[in-house]
Amino acid sequence: MPALNRHRAERLMADAGLEALLLLSPESFRHATGAPAGVGTMWRRAGAVAVLVPADAALPEMAVASDLFAPAFRAASPIEDLRTTPLWVETTELDADAEGELAARVAFANRQAGRSPRFARPTTFDAGLCYGHVADGLKARGILPGARIGVELAAISAADLPALQTALAGYVLTDGSNIAARLKMVKTAEEIGFLRQAVELSERGIVALRDQARAGMSRREIAALWIDAVKAASPGPALTGTWDYVSVGKDPWGSEATATEGDIVKVDVGCLINGYTSDTGRTFVFGAPSDDAQRVHEALAAGFAAGEALLRPGTPLKEIHRAATAAIHAAGFPEFSRGHFGHGLGASLGSEEWPFIAADSDVIAEPGMVLAFECPWYLTGLGGFILENQYLITETGAENMNRLPTDLVRL
Repeated sequence: MPALNRHRAERLMADAGLEALLLLSPESFRHATGAPAGVGTMWRRAGAVAVLVPADAALPEMAVASDLFAPAFRAASPIEDLRTTPLWVETTELDADAEGELAARVAFANRQAGRSPRFARPTTFDAGLCYGHVADGLKARGILPGARIGVELAAISAADLPALQTALAGYVLTDGSNIAARLKMVKTAEEIGFLRQAVELSERGIVALRDQARAGMSRREIAALWIDAVKAASPGPALTGTWDYVSVGKDPWGSEATATEGDIVKVDVGCLINGYTSDTGRTFVFGAPSDDAQRVHEALAAGFAAGEALLRPGTPLKEIHRAATAAIHAAGFPEFSRGHFGHGLGASLGSEEWPFIAADSDVIAEPGMVLAFECPWYLTGLGGFILENQYLITETGAENMNRLPTDLVRL
């Protein structure tokens, strides 16, 4: 099902003076339609898919997808206005009950589908056809040239922009990337469920790593403890991916060290459920930590506590960054500097989704946001350290979706 909230979109577009929003990234396509974007988006070039969202929530959305993925779209999305463009992949829908010579049956099927004998497929896809559908969809909804259209410009390159400008000549195109991001920022109950399942699965792997890691193991072997436990507990096709950044010893960047007494183990991991990624970080140590390692972890814990206390609706994210930074400075490290202490979570290209808990953020926490809050520090010569949980902002505060403690646990 689509996760896009039309009424929220209506408010955001009204504030920006827009009459429609044009979404172009595969992530936004899935968010707005509930359907897979398809293989045409693999090159990250705009024009393979599109979603037109009118500002007036009473007007229906329109989507453009490839002919290959049209059946999957119709099975997954309630959006009725689907326009298709051809991919390079040749397909034919034959009548299984028809008789006759195969070439004639193919030609008949193509005519039934509206395909002319002179039809030729593109090398990959034709963005011009996609944008032509967008122009037709705007006019069909009474949104005429002169209207301001918010375009997800973060999803289109300078090389691809002229084709869109040509197709939408006469319209005032402005950047709607921030609106697209703000629509994905607040999650539906279904999205929250995916993120909750993802973090629970990830923590099962962390428990296995914590309980089974031993001195003498390599970094690769220790990371495999997490991966193997996750796979063993896999819910099946819903698990669409995993990622892990595990370091052992004095190099926090994942060199193939063999664990020895006193080594730090940094575990920064995530599972993807239906494309939605969790993000959790824990720090372990083989045996007793050094005084320096203990001091670093205590400072990060102070920053973590200061920031966590502010995780609630109405808090500017920049205040969380300020509080965490100030606490780490006060704990004895006045030169510590980190650009952000966490980020949104969702179905994104990577594990970090806007907004960021950063000094320059203009975002205020609101119910329905899922944030990864973290205090990491990577000290070559000492090790990698991280404390990270994911939180659901509720009406009254924040729910910690993790269950494991953030202590510096001895292995």
